[in-house]
Amino acid sequence: MENYIRFDWAMKRLLRNKANYAVLEGLLTTLLEEKVTIHKLLESESNQEDEFDKYNRVDMLAENSQGELVLIEVQNNNEYAYFQRMLFGASKLVTEYINRGEGYEKVRKVYSVNIVYFSLGHGKDFVYHGKTEFIGIHEGDILELSPFQKQTFKVDKVSQLYPEYYILKVNDFNRVARTPLEEWIYYLNTGNVPEHATAPGLDTVKEQLKLDRMSREELKAYYKHLDNIVILRDNIMTERAEGRAEGRAEGRAEGRAEGRAEGRAEGRAEGRAEGRAEGRAEGLAEGRAEEKAAIARNLKSLGLSPEQIAKATGLAEAEINQLTTDHQ
Repeated sequence: MENYIRFDWAMKRLLRNKANYAVLEGLLTTLLEEKVTIHKLLESESNQEDEFDKYNRVDMLAENSQGELVLIEVQNNNEYAYFQRMLFGASKLVTEYINRGEGYEKVRKVYSVNIVYFSLGHGKDFVYHGKTEFIGIHEGDILELSPFQKQTFKVDKVSQLYPEYYILKVNDFNRVARTPLEEWIYYLNTGNVPEHATAPGLDTVKEQLKLDRMSREELKAYYKHLDNIVILRDNIMTERAEGRAEGRAEGRAEGRAEGRAEGRAEGRAEGRAEGRAEGRAEGLAEGRAEEKAAIARNLKSLGLSPEQIAKATGLAEAEINQLTTDHQ
């Protein structure tokens, strides 16, 4: 199976050429399940990115034949606030592509297509679609457009007026490609095109994105790009591993210190409590012994025999004789 140029590199260097629009159009047609024709490419924020983002993130902004905006973004490494980034990107387009003084009916439809090469969120699927719906709290019904709104805005559902989000978790794809969308995911994941692929746009990938079509200088730059992605990923993984190790060490040290302090405090408290309890017990025992001795002396003075006193007090006759001797 022949290898082809990675999609993020193609977005940077090749797909901005109108002759290669068919690749993007094929991906979007497959994903949105409707024919998409790109009218033009617009300025995106990628031109202002720093050195890190050159290898980590690529984006492209397109306008289709219906005047809708499509933001396609490839993210190579983990970003924990990526969901918020998606929201920010779509919201920014909504506000930037309406002129001051225009009515809200001029707000443009936005599609946010996110191709991510890291584990985003927690789920079982590898393609997710997000849209906005208003659901009744009491009846559970979905709020619909009025007939006039449908005719005016030329859409059937409220969700069609709002930004829609697509997340392609390409690293989670590990099956045989059987549908056009799976064929696209397979290419995005492996850089290969299934032999009998029928998905729109992949035929252009086979023609235009072959590695052997690149010049020596282009190949050199391309392989450097791949190396930089690997280095960036390794650096991030190393930093995470070091952070975990430092965190564990700090946690153990703090745990030992807290354990010692708590142990000392508990030991003191237990010692005091045990000392009080033992002191009380010993005091009661001594008090009872003295009381028995006093009774024994009184009984002796009344003329009772040691045997009789022993039965009355529970003391041994030897103890009674001793007490008597001490008393005398």
